[in-house]
Amino acid sequence: MENLSSGLFDFFKQLKIRDILKSLRVRFFFIIAVTGLISCLCIHLLILDSYENRAVSVRTTEVQTQLRILANHLIFYNYLQNTSSEVINAELDMLANLYDGRVMVINDDLKVVKDTYNISQGKTIISEEVVNCLKTGTKGTTSKYDQSNGYIELITPIVETQVIEEQDVSLKGDSNEVVRGVLLTSVSTDTIATTLEILSRRAVTIEIIIVLIIFVFAAVVSYTLLKPFDRITSAINDIKEGYTDKPIVGPNFLETEQIIKAFNALLRRMKVLDDSRQEFVSNVSHELKTPITSIKILADSLLAQEDVPNEVYRDFMNDIGHEIDREDKIINDLLALVKMDKTAAGLTITSVDVVLLTENVLKRLRPIARKHNIELVLESKRAITAEIDEVKISLVIQNLVENAIKYNKDNGFVRVELDADHQYFYVSVIDSGMGIPAESLDHIYERFYRVDKSRSREIGGTGLGLSIARNAVIMHRGTIDVESKLGEGTTFTVRIPLTSAGKR
Repeated sequence: MENLSSGLFDFFKQLKIRDILKSLRVRFFFIIAVTGLISCLCIHLLILDSYENRAVSVRTTEVQTQLRILANHLIFYNYLQNTSSEVINAELDMLANLYDGRVMVINDDLKVVKDTYNISQGKTIISEEVVNCLKTGTKGTTSKYDQSNGYIELITPIVETQVIEEQDVSLKGDSNEVVRGVLLTSVSTDTIATTLEILSRRAVTIEIIIVLIIFVFAAVVSYTLLKPFDRITSAINDIKEGYTDKPIVGPNFLETEQIIKAFNALLRRMKVLDDSRQEFVSNVSHELKTPITSIKILADSLLAQEDVPNEVYRDFMNDIGHEIDREDKIINDLLALVKMDKTAAGLTITSVDVVLLTENVLKRLRPIARKHNIELVLESKRAITAEIDEVKISLVIQNLVENAIKYNKDNGFVRVELDADHQYFYVSVIDSGMGIPAESLDHIYERFYRVDKSRSREIGGTGLGLSIARNAVIMHRGTIDVESKLGEGTTFTVRIPLTSAGKR
């Protein structure tokens, strides 16, 4: 209990006043507490109301029984004509005293022949209920409960039974009931009200105890239910501060398991990204350092020699120029890749003739193809117009075709096929090159990854071309697939939506 109190105190201490209502723990507490309070109030009202109705019903039935007996005695002693009967008067007074009420005997002329309060005796009473009872010949007792004034009013007919004597034997012995008067009785409900008051006080005492229990229960439940979330928050904070990088382990609750699984998946993703970033930085450093190292060696070699012939000097400077070109290409590719990595880097969408775009790209690459004796062919099955970023798609086609030329066989071919349906256009780059090993197919889009590192450096590849192409395709919400057989050739297939995602 001390730990609970301490935990709640620390929790509320950390919260600002404006944040208290935002707390899920506070909301849990209020929901449970209010639910308990409303339940207590409803039970309180229902029980007291049920008791009152039951008590009034029992009192009414009890008095009705006494009044029916008294009505019979009034007829037997002919009390409506002669009110001097001590027996009847005693019964009337006893009944009035017993129920702390008032009894009036009214004859069929609406005259009060007896009033236990001695107030209305001898007077004529006009009451709708009394008149109806006399004139309509109502045989049963009627009652009305006046809760505000605290009494029950009962109207009991005084019925005389007359035997009908007829000549007809079949009718002999029949009787006729005649209402001779009315008993108007008021019965106090003070005892019921007193009992209700006592019950109400006791109920309030019990409810206060129950409310305290509910508040404690609400505090315990809200604290206990959300304690796992506190542990998760603490574990996340430890990871944020760098104290640990281990996955979070928590209680086996469905909700917390979902949160933990989602966060651990994010943590794994962050680790992959961090490893990839470190590898990227390492690769960039290596790739940029290699040309610089070569330039440094070449320059030192020139400086170390005296009277260097012009031919040697020219060769060294030619090599230095190649290394500078290589460095420049790496930097340009890196800049292109970084721009595509930025989520803020948008697409400049225009309506583009894809066939003409491809023809222009191939026109720039044909000199390289002729240099390697590579046949470069374009096959288009139909005219294609799409809403794309012309520069980025040009870069995709250029990188794929340039790779197909550089990693091809002598006297080989590169065939570019264009096609489209009602949703997408397709660019297939097919070559007769050396192919890609199956184990390398999952890595070819990684930055600086090379299948044949020695040949890549020989032909000036940076290992960034396919990464750039894939990023540009993804920015267009497209796909890029590869099929390759070692020694036979490779086919890259790009699928791009005809309509820009931003305009759909």
